[in-house]
Parts: sequence; structure tokens; C-alpha cells
Amino acid sequence: MFPKIRVFRTVTPGYADRTTKPKFLADADLSEYVIDGVRRRNPDCDFLTAGEGGVRGLDDTSILRLAAAVDRILVSSDCNTMTAHFYRFIAETESPGLIIVPQELQLAIAIDQLVLIAEAGDADEYRNLVTWIRFIPVD
Repeated sequence: MFPKIRVFRTVTPGYADRTTKPKFLADADLSEYVIDGVRRRNPDCDFLTAGEGGVRGLDDTSILRLAAAVDRILVSSDCNTMTAHFYRFIAETESPGLIIVPQELQLAIAIDQLVLIAEAGDADEYRNLVTWIRFIPVD
């Protein structure tokens, strides 16, 4: 027979105050439909388009440098070159993170996942990481 186990959950006072909500910066490869959808679902989400963030027309390394300077997670659909540039970038300096949203991903799934990250995520969880948003069917 298994011994009885008591589980106690401790909540640290003020923990919610110490978490930092993720802030996003889109590059020019990300569909603005994704950004619009996230903003509609969560108006409090801090998500800049490429134009608003001043990254339109910049090369990948400059975009990563700017995202780090303004402490925003970069959201991109560039699966090929952005990830390679990101790994080279974090070898030298810190980054708030990179989220890859493949262009072939259904719009609703991309929006749902980004809203979930915005509402439940802590910005520090994504620091120096590449996060891929994917659809995994459940049987």
C-alpha cells in the first residue's frame, strides 16, 4: 500500500507583482492579421508591429539588437535565417527571446498561443530561448 501524502501549496506573497508580462515586437515577416487578432483578444497585450517598432527594412541582426534594447520578445515567421541569427546573437549578448510562428500555421492557433503567452507567461521564461508555436493534433 502507498503511504498517504499531504501536499501543501505555498504561495509567496507578492509573487504576482514580481512577474513581468511579455511584451512583443513583430518583424516584417509576421502577418499583421496575427497581431490584430492578438490585440482584439487581449487589448492589454503590448504588441508592436514592425512599423511601430521601427524594424521594417532592417536586417535580422539589427532587429534582434533593437528587440533586446527595448526588452521585447521578437515574434517572427522567418523560420530559416532568424533562428540562425538569434543563436549567434545570444552567444554574445542576452535577448528577451524569439517566438517563431510558421506562416503555414492556422491563424486562430497562432493567435490563441500568443494570447496564452501574453496572459499566463512571464517574460523571463522566454529569455535567450527560441519558442516555436506549432499545432500538435490530439488523438
